[in-house]
Amino acid sequence: MPPSFQLPSSVASDPGSPAPVARDRILKLGVVGVAGGFFSGVFGVGGGSVIVPLLVLWLGYNQLEAAATSLAAIALIAAFAAALQGIYGNLRFADGLLVGVPAMGGVMIGAWLARRLPHGTLGLIFAAVLLAAAIELVLQ
Repeated sequence: MPPSFQLPSSVASDPGSPAPVARDRILKLGVVGVAGGFFSGVFGVGGGSVIVPLLVLWLGYNQLEAAATSLAAIALIAAFAAALQGIYGNLRFADGLLVGVPAMGGVMIGAWLARRLPHGTLGLIFAAVLLAAAIELVLQ
């Protein structure tokens, strides 16, 4: 049997204090990862559109925890996926830098704003963005 490990109270199964992570929680996190990776591989998305909603709805994260955890996962997913797409000849690395470097400024502004908005408001804004994207895809 693998040893148990501790997570911060914000993501542990008992919100009041650090607790061992249950096997079903680990499995759910793994499924979230597979779903995020699958959508990243197929569509180039996975973090915000797949991982965040699953962490909120399935694992009970609040919007800020889900976004931050998703970003950590995306760092790994994106590095692997970009390398794989580079092998396939699909990567425009310089363009990626031209998008990614300025995005760091957007991250700073967005993180500052997210800390000041109520969790419910963040969830509604996120849902509206996903709905607008879905409508746009259907109309194309």
